[in-house]
Amino acid sequence: MIYPKPAQTLQPNSYAYESGPLVKATGFREYDARWLFGSEINLMGVQALGLGLATLLHEMGVRPELSTGHDYRSYSASIKYALITGLMAGGVKVHDIGLALSPMAYYAQFALDTPAVAMVTASHNDNGWTGVKMGAQRPVTFGPDEMGRLRDIVLEGRFRYADGGSYRFVEAFADRYIADLLDRPKLKRRLKVVAACGNGTAGAFAPQMLAALGCEVIPLDIEADYNFPRYNPNPEDLKMLHAMADAVRAHGADVGLGFDGDGDRCGVVDNHGEEIFADKIGVMLARDLSRLHKNATFVVDVKSTGLFASDPILRAQGVKADYWKTGHSYIKRRVSELGALAGFEKSGHFFFNTPIGRGYDDGLLTAIHVLEMLDRNPQKSMADLYADLPHTWGSPTMSPHCPDEVKYGIVDEIITTIQAMHQKGEKLIGQAITSVVTVNGVRVTVADGTWGLVRASSNKPELVVVVESPAAEAHMRQMFHELDAIIRRHPEVGAYNQTI
Repeated sequence: MIYPKPAQTLQPNSYAYESGPLVKATGFREYDARWLFGSEINLMGVQALGLGLATLLHEMGVRPELSTGHDYRSYSASIKYALITGLMAGGVKVHDIGLALSPMAYYAQFALDTPAVAMVTASHNDNGWTGVKMGAQRPVTFGPDEMGRLRDIVLEGRFRYADGGSYRFVEAFADRYIADLLDRPKLKRRLKVVAACGNGTAGAFAPQMLAALGCEVIPLDIEADYNFPRYNPNPEDLKMLHAMADAVRAHGADVGLGFDGDGDRCGVVDNHGEEIFADKIGVMLARDLSRLHKNATFVVDVKSTGLFASDPILRAQGVKADYWKTGHSYIKRRVSELGALAGFEKSGHFFFNTPIGRGYDDGLLTAIHVLEMLDRNPQKSMADLYADLPHTWGSPTMSPHCPDEVKYGIVDEIITTIQAMHQKGEKLIGQAITSVVTVNGVRVTVADGTWGLVRASSNKPELVVVVESPAAEAHMRQMFHELDAIIRRHPEVGAYNQTI
């Protein structure tokens, strides 16, 4: 039997669409896969993806045994079962944990002793999207090399069939995951916590976990609704942060915790209802954890604040900051390679490594570490801990639309422009350029420490723009406007999702 080679385009509601696989090439991203279900991938295409993943596992010499789960979107279970069909055809033993968060699937790799994972989720993407987060070496997930190999296998139809495939449903696995998170002392401090889930999958798990930890829980938008009626379940989304802030103020809560669509990210609002960007939460956690674990290394993404390197308390505690590529697979892999204590992304992906975690991103575990930080500082509120940080003015993550087919080329041209400015001694916001970092897009810094970043989004047709200044809000805004002027030389770039 030879499985058909996938097509790049097929017309829905046609004979060809129902009798062959559709897999659009752009769905293979840098560190996971995402498509619009129906127009960019169909169920036969998902089967092809499963068979391709099985083929790749055999090529990598990985024992063909895999854990899988799905988020609660109406079509996610169907996609998962199509994926399982392809995996089994390729000889993979599949352990299905059912409705799950992404970190629950990662935990299953350890708890069920499966080398590989494939979690069906589009995270916080709008309804209509689907995707798969994959890995074959716990705790890391696929990066560009593995995703490129998988793309070539699938699109070229280079499938390998094998006997030995099987299916097992793992009953009540969520209970095992929650029990593992709670295998720690309860909080001494009685904390009132807003748990915001944005009508995403985390609503089924986060509130009960927080209550069992000893918190008084104020649930917010925990009912499952894949239409996301109030706001996108994304802790970088200002609508979600504002809803959390309103709830914190209304209930007099100690903290607001917001979880994204598949539960691998966490956002925080303090007791005054002020939104704290995730990179600043990372600095606060790094301060707290480095008191317990001396000379710790923390990996942070290039979108994150410069305080990881400049904060006097972190420097006094011997902390080493390693700025690395944005993306959950990149940071996760870097944390593992360096043996870092933790990794932090501005998007809210936090990675706690041995002895305080297993190295993968887990929004619920992040929430626990935030609450334990408060527990270890009984005389201070979340706002107090935030106020203790050196002040900077920073933007949210801003994302102008840019087609997948051209976004990387445009970023390459922006890099060339800024490098040329640096080499010629030209100024940015009236200051000398002191640093140009191109490990992931371009992060340009000027003399007073003000910096700006432009990179291509790895999972959406967008660019990513972030700016920060330790000197003045006006310098932050000026950096944005001057970077945006460079971006606007490319007419393919559209409007921002939000701006400053």
